[in-house]
Amino acid sequence: MSVVLKEIIRKSIHLCSGFIPLLLFNFYWPTIVLLVFAVIFYSICELLRMKGFVIPLVSKITEAAARKRDEDKFVLGPVTLVCGILVAALVLPYDAARVGIFALAFGDGCASLVGKTIGKIKIPHMGGKTLEGCLACCIAVFIATFFVTNNALLSLFIGLFTMVIEVLPLFDFDNLIIPVSVGSLFLVLTKLCPLFY
Repeated sequence: MSVVLKEIIRKSIHLCSGFIPLLLFNFYWPTIVLLVFAVIFYSICELLRMKGFVIPLVSKITEAAARKRDEDKFVLGPVTLVCGILVAALVLPYDAARVGIFALAFGDGCASLVGKTIGKIKIPHMGGKTLEGCLACCIAVFIATFFVTNNALLSLFIGLFTMVIEVLPLFDFDNLIIPVSVGSLFLVLTKLCPLFY
């Protein structure tokens, strides 16, 4: 399977996590419980897969989405993705968590898809990240944040901040850092800075 196809499969999971704020708004605790269950279930399936057991559907999706660096290892991305969303949902107010989750879903997702498909300008010392991917991240987060806030300046600031985090070579740990740090920055800016009220 091609690298681009694997990335599309992997990032489609990221993009689908953009629906989680809607579920949190309407069914907060059931969604939290399902996310915890998903992490536990996936982790068990992944441990079994590493021991040679094939878990229908889960093993196939994991193998189809796994990067070259994940071969013969526990694929950590889904765990950090869900844990980042869980932490944001549990510690931040709803709008801040929503902005953080959207930054992860759309910013990180678009950055990787654009970077892998049309990215040409590599950023030195950043693990293969591209300028095109970074710009896609910023634009996607700007649009998602504007959808929440209707504030262009705040949305631009959040988009630029997310782009800076996304460009760092954090591997799968950006899934943990992006929703919490972006949501926290959103909370601080909207509470303390009159430009962003």
